[in-house]
Amino acid sequence: MISSLRGATTHQKVFVEQRRPVAHLVCAAVLISGLIASSPGQAQGHTPLTLMEAEDRALEQEPGQAAFRARADALEEQSIAAGQLPDPKLRAGLANFPIQSGGFTTEGMTQAQLGLRQSFPPGKTRAVSTRHFQSLATEMSENAEARGRDVLTSVRSAWLEVYYWEQAFSIVSESRPFFSDLVTVTRSLYAVGSKDQQDVLRAELELSRLDDRLIDINRQRARARAMLSEWVGDESGRPVASKLPAWQQIPELEVLYADLLSHPAIRAADARVDARRAGIDLANEKFKPGWALDLGYGYREGYLPDGTPRSDFVSLSVTVDLPLFRKNRQDRGLAAALSERRAAEESKEQLLRRFTSQLDAEYSRWNDLSRRVDLYERLILNQAKDQANAALAAYQSETGDFADVMRGFIDDLNTRLDHVRLQIDRAQSYAVIANLGGLPR
Repeated sequence: MISSLRGATTHQKVFVEQRRPVAHLVCAAVLISGLIASSPGQAQGHTPLTLMEAEDRALEQEPGQAAFRARADALEEQSIAAGQLPDPKLRAGLANFPIQSGGFTTEGMTQAQLGLRQSFPPGKTRAVSTRHFQSLATEMSENAEARGRDVLTSVRSAWLEVYYWEQAFSIVSESRPFFSDLVTVTRSLYAVGSKDQQDVLRAELELSRLDDRLIDINRQRARARAMLSEWVGDESGRPVASKLPAWQQIPELEVLYADLLSHPAIRAADARVDARRAGIDLANEKFKPGWALDLGYGYREGYLPDGTPRSDFVSLSVTVDLPLFRKNRQDRGLAAALSERRAAEESKEQLLRRFTSQLDAEYSRWNDLSRRVDLYERLILNQAKDQANAALAAYQSETGDFADVMRGFIDDLNTRLDHVRLQIDRAQSYAVIANLGGLPR
């Protein structure tokens, strides 16, 4: 029996050439679809897209950051405008003109008037308003930085997904010829009566399942590249680099906690609280009276009874606001400002708790994934391979079952895929921790 299996193995290439199974045609279709799916990358060149390059391209012209920075610029301009005095008002008119008879020189009080009014906001309203808008501008700037970190996390996750599905396609494609050989061998042995039809059917079934897996992997490859295209555009069609980033170590959790407080999203929340405090100061300033200065000049024509020309008039007056009815205006405004500050403080606390919880979870996940990757690399990968080879040796010596052979090699294939998946999951976990803890690129 051993010599029969070995003989079948020796002649399997001739057998395959003489009698190709239908499953080979399925594989050819899968490979062609894979080539079609990867054609954009080939059209753009074979230079691999590294993770660092993907990050740079994602950050170059990211519209979300640009929007936040534009808002920050607008608020900076508003802060300057808010610190200026209101524009003066010019008044021109004709006063005391007789309407029944006479003209401009008939009555002594008839005059052409020219006046100028300058208003002054109450208290330190201008300075407080400037501080308010500056805090809002700082919030937008910090939001832009936070958006940058989120973009890095997203593009890293997308690039890593593309890497995984490319590796999965490579691993499964490289394994397919072996499963195809098993079909050929079992058919040869069945033809000479050494094995029953069940082995052939099981081998063909697993080969068909492998082809189905390749089809699904191609679908996932296309989906992962589509997600990457959101950040790098047409560059997503390029092949990705074959090496994962060297993210093997992370700081202690206490260090990450300390760095979390300087996260730009937390700094943006602090700036928002400062803006709301300025809003309270602004509401308090409205309890103080505003005032205005009026300067007027009145031109008169005609003469007095003694023949001297009528004198022109100059007037100066001050107008002061009287905040007497403040119950439903100033008081309400102050109450609203206090509530806004409280809401901003609670939002910051909520954000800090969410980030802390997320950091705890990702730190634990990173450590668990690191232990699992180490376990796979020290034991499980070799054990799965040894188990598959042992099952095949037992089958060749007629002491084992063919189902054990198929199960062993399917487990070996799944183990290699699981190992890559664990590496990707760990790298994605690092990307989240780098976002929260501000780890350098």
